[in-house]
Amino acid sequence: MPENSLHWGILSTGKIAHTFARGLRESRTGKLVAVASRSQDSADQFGAEFEVAKRFDSYEKLLADSEVEAVYIATPHPLHAQWAIKAADAGKHILCEKPLTLNWPDAQRVAQAAQRNGVQLMEAFMYRCHPQTAKIVELVQSGALGEIRQIEATFAFQSNGDPKSRLLDPELGGGGILDVGCYTVSFCRLVAGAAAGMSFAEPLEIKAMGKLGATGADDYAAALLRFPGEVLAICSTGVQLSGGGFARIVGSKANLRVPSPYFCGPTDGKIKLILEIHGQSAQEIEIEADRSSYAYEADALCEAVRAGFVASPAQGAEDAVGNMRVLDEWRAQIGLIYPHETPARQVAAASGEALRVYPNPMRYGEMENVVDGEGKPKKISKIVLGTMLEGAVDPFTHGLALFDDFYERGGTCFDTAHVYGGGVGEKVLGHWFKTRGVRGDMTLIVKGAHPPHCTPDGFRRELEISLDRLGTTGDIYMLHRDNLEVPVGEWVDALSQGVEKGFYRAFGGSNWSIERLEAANDYAKAKGVTGFSCASNNFSLARLVSPVWDGCISSSDALSRAWFEENGLSLFSWSSQARGFFARAARDFTADRELVRCWYSDDNFERLERAQKLARERGVSPVVIAAAYVLAQPFPIYALIGPRALAETGDSMGAFEVELSPDELKWLNLESEAVR
Repeated sequence: MPENSLHWGILSTGKIAHTFARGLRESRTGKLVAVASRSQDSADQFGAEFEVAKRFDSYEKLLADSEVEAVYIATPHPLHAQWAIKAADAGKHILCEKPLTLNWPDAQRVAQAAQRNGVQLMEAFMYRCHPQTAKIVELVQSGALGEIRQIEATFAFQSNGDPKSRLLDPELGGGGILDVGCYTVSFCRLVAGAAAGMSFAEPLEIKAMGKLGATGADDYAAALLRFPGEVLAICSTGVQLSGGGFARIVGSKANLRVPSPYFCGPTDGKIKLILEIHGQSAQEIEIEADRSSYAYEADALCEAVRAGFVASPAQGAEDAVGNMRVLDEWRAQIGLIYPHETPARQVAAASGEALRVYPNPMRYGEMENVVDGEGKPKKISKIVLGTMLEGAVDPFTHGLALFDDFYERGGTCFDTAHVYGGGVGEKVLGHWFKTRGVRGDMTLIVKGAHPPHCTPDGFRRELEISLDRLGTTGDIYMLHRDNLEVPVGEWVDALSQGVEKGFYRAFGGSNWSIERLEAANDYAKAKGVTGFSCASNNFSLARLVSPVWDGCISSSDALSRAWFEENGLSLFSWSSQARGFFARAARDFTADRELVRCWYSDDNFERLERAQKLARERGVSPVVIAAAYVLAQPFPIYALIGPRALAETGDSMGAFEVELSPDELKWLNLESEAVR
């Protein structure tokens, strides 16, 4: 076929697969060359109807076919993630039927797989590819409506009520929110983004309500979204609600009514928008369209393959992932959890396959006594994943996806603490160890004795609870704080007993001063026992102006750096990227209070400016430069990260691809005025 063309395969042969295949006939770029079903008869029937030569009785066989360049995934909702990931790993471009996945964590896994394999990923919101939607975006961006104040989007219908249908069965991801509510959220995010000059926008706040039916799925529901610029959006949906499908955009100068926002079909014989300028008669804006929405959709993916990115208003990977997060929050607020999301059912990665490590730039270190079952030193990843699970909608699904992704990026070290999330992080990690079968390769840091339980007895009680949650022993134990009223000898004796009992192999202190570390190790040496082999203090390019919490200690100063280099203790640095200072800082002292209090200072802004300058030269973000600074120190150092999303883990990995010279380290930290 010509260069601007795409050979398609379709996974599944249900109703929507037939609809797409008919649309593909009108496409200017696509040719259907293969179809796959779970049965040969179904594949043959579909193939005969659409004159498809290659008819497979398994999805794997279609993905293995070299002629297939792109796949349309038309399986039930719970299977989207598995087959999208497998399609990406097979090197196929992906058009996945909505919703992209069952939940936001799985959507992130799909997006990461597409990025890893260099394939295009598009969520199959066909209306996003239609000229009508492009016209809506144009009108919003042109200012014809004035300041956008409110968006109203409804998509609801009355189903036949069959509890085993895909519309109502929780096992199939049933309910209005995932089936058609996703359209309303997608529409509102698109319009709110257009109002701000962006491809899409994310809501700042979500308020949701809904009615769960007899099956447990949502019969109907509504959500109120608040976007930047004080744009409000009302989303209404249902599969047991005769609500219809329409949208309205309310502006300060005019309103825009969209009679058929999702099917982009004719009303009164023509495709139209209705512009209501305040004080004037309504105007009809006719839309020219020479193909079906599905034909435009197929051509949009072909254009994405040619250009290397999905062009808005089509819904690419980042946009699709954001949409799923909103749907997760909507479901969470009405108490809708699918059977697939319960711990008993989450026993494998989203791909359905055993975890594997993909090519990556991760680097590793070793620590004395931290060994595997054969006594060989463990490879401790230089980036350590924290388990606070900040940013999660559902900590369980979020944590498992985050841990799977970290492992596949070469991560081997996890940082836990008795106080993190009331123990949720430890429980999720324990489930991950149990179901993934990789505990032997991992280094587990367990922390406890957080005030007011920072005593030898408190440490023992918290350790017992943590190990029970984790279902395993640790590799490294860290006291979460120091208690100056407890002599260092008592700490060493208590911690040494933990080693003797096999609870962990090495120990250290988080937020311990150099003076106390030295005193503890002098005691251990005199007694002939193992002392502290590591510490976990703050270390970052930015100076910690004020402690984040009482008892926090930073080791970023020159004397501390020299001490760690001389003594060889491993430093596991928390807030290694200054808790977002290099990503979010601006000279706005009304911003995040903690960021302002702990990190804002003239010298830190100078460090930020230098990191930004070097980042521009290297073609990376300032965050990467800040992480590279930490990992380039001339002593054993590891960077603890607490990503809120999988993409943030990927950003941190960029630090391994930036080499900083000793002179650059000094310049970044204001220890040199050498002109760069």
